[in-house]
Amino acid sequence: MSDRIFAGIWLLLCVGGLFIAWQIHSEYSYEPVGPRPFPMGIVGLMLLCSVALLLRHPDTLEWPPRRTLQRLLVMVIILLMYAWGFEWLGFPIATAILTMVIGLLFNASLPAAGISGVVLGILLWYAFDRLLDVTLPLGAWFN
Repeated sequence: MSDRIFAGIWLLLCVGGLFIAWQIHSEYSYEPVGPRPFPMGIVGLMLLCSVALLLRHPDTLEWPPRRTLQRLLVMVIILLMYAWGFEWLGFPIATAILTMVIGLLFNASLPAAGISGVVLGILLWYAFDRLLDVTLPLGAWFN
């Protein structure tokens, strides 16, 4: 039953995502088809997968233990906070915090999670911003 609940919620989210993706417009044309097809295609594929999940024969599943559900809830909350604070905090700091919390969720020690968060935040920003030429926000503190 849990897979059908998930598929139903995911189907509703995909329909909402299609409405949002349809409204994407660009002031200038940098690609022949524009920015809309990629998000529409990805969300469309997710919608098809959720329909397939709804229509398949359900397996007998047991809900995970309470501790696992709590970790999943913390993961969802930290990802929402990452999306909310991405521009304000900037990519390096937001990514460092996200990586640190995920490391702690997987039972890393605080120093290991902190060091890996800082290193990943800086290295990923450098890789995207300098090497791949993808502009990422530095945040309100560094601008």
